[in-house]
Amino acid sequence: MRTPPDRYRFGEFSLSLRQRQLFRNDRGLSLIPRYFDLLVLLIERRHTAVSRNEIFERVWSDVVVSDGALSQAIRTLRRALDDDSRDPQFIRTVSRHGYSFVFMDVVEESESAPSRPPAPAPVPPFEARPDQIDALIDRLLSTSAADEDRRDAAEQLHMLGTTTVIARVIARPQHARALALLRDTRWDVAGAGSVPLLGQPEGMRAAWLLIQLRIRDAFMLAERRAISAALGAAIAGAVGGLAGGVMLVRSPASDAPFTVAPVLALLGAVSGAIGAAGIAAGVGTAEAIARSRRSLAIVTGAALGGLAVGTIGRVALVWTLRSLVGVELPDVGGPLEGLILGIAAGVGYAVTTSRPGGGMATASGSARVRTAIAVGLCTAVAGFMLSVTGHLLVGGLINAIAQTSSGAQLNQSPLGDLYNDPSFATGTKTMLAMFESGLFGIGLAAGLARRPRH
Repeated sequence: MRTPPDRYRFGEFSLSLRQRQLFRNDRGLSLIPRYFDLLVLLIERRHTAVSRNEIFERVWSDVVVSDGALSQAIRTLRRALDDDSRDPQFIRTVSRHGYSFVFMDVVEESESAPSRPPAPAPVPPFEARPDQIDALIDRLLSTSAADEDRRDAAEQLHMLGTTTVIARVIARPQHARALALLRDTRWDVAGAGSVPLLGQPEGMRAAWLLIQLRIRDAFMLAERRAISAALGAAIAGAVGGLAGGVMLVRSPASDAPFTVAPVLALLGAVSGAIGAAGIAAGVGTAEAIARSRRSLAIVTGAALGGLAVGTIGRVALVWTLRSLVGVELPDVGGPLEGLILGIAAGVGYAVTTSRPGGGMATASGSARVRTAIAVGLCTAVAGFMLSVTGHLLVGGLINAIAQTSSGAQLNQSPLGDLYNDPSFATGTKTMLAMFESGLFGIGLAAGLARRPRH
């Protein structure tokens, strides 16, 4: 296996892999870690077109970002390399595919080679002139400039000094959108300062514009993640329903036919998909919006998603039972159960996918398994709490409906005989609730953590 070099040298630049630093004429240039990794990848694969999907899987392997994040990273690298996208010397855009590092003379060196770069220079390396800042603020505030141009201006302003820039921006009229862009781009510029919104003039409007901006950029990815989570929970629900049906059929006290098993599998799949879609939509929205206080946002989003889908599900179930079979169930539940399961799933997911810089987390291999298990344990505990306080989940509801309908074959009371627990008593209800809610959490997390294709 080929040993990678310690340093790449190209033109007046050098890239130290050991120091994780880009230098120009022995002077350090600041790059955030992901942008450094992207530059290393392009140089390693020089003269080869690296696809966007490969870049996302290598550089953003633990988080889902929009295509705009990659475009922004390339723009920052070009600015650091003093490169021109129209006549590239270093990074060329390969239409509909990705990017390629095209500089011909790249030298691989060891750190023992001469001219080892010194420690990086502080950032920013110079005192920005007021006219420089004002010119960039004009671009940032321009209503006719393209979004990419305005984001580029925001990034350059961070490099000139975030605190100074904010003071000059808020002195301008109608600056809310500019403030939102400064807040959004601070995470992509090494050394950028904080951009507070609360307490600032037009701060609330800037916060709302920031939310819109992040939802717009991440909507498609969040939608795919919600679909993936719904599919994962549907599979888990089908497996759980099928297992419960088989156990019910095999119970000595049951006279239910084998057809009960696929029916319960279908009900489990539908229930899991609907519940996961609501919770995943809340989580996806929270991940798209929040970069700071991400964990709190995820738990809140999951709770609201669970509450919403629980409320809608309750109304739909009551109307369906009343209209089709004339059954009235006073204790159908729904909103509280959805809220508690949403909070539990949100806590498990937020804890196991902690990200200081925000973003839509993805996990692979053992990390994905840990996330699924953690969420499953949290939702199983929630199912236990709901059951012992008398709140029904899917299995309990099916049993309640069967008991009020003459001739129904989905009565799950015989399950208790398998555990020496007569009828459908508290012990059987609790075990069933923990099983179905834990399986739901595992399916939800497994789908939610899956990386969507760009």
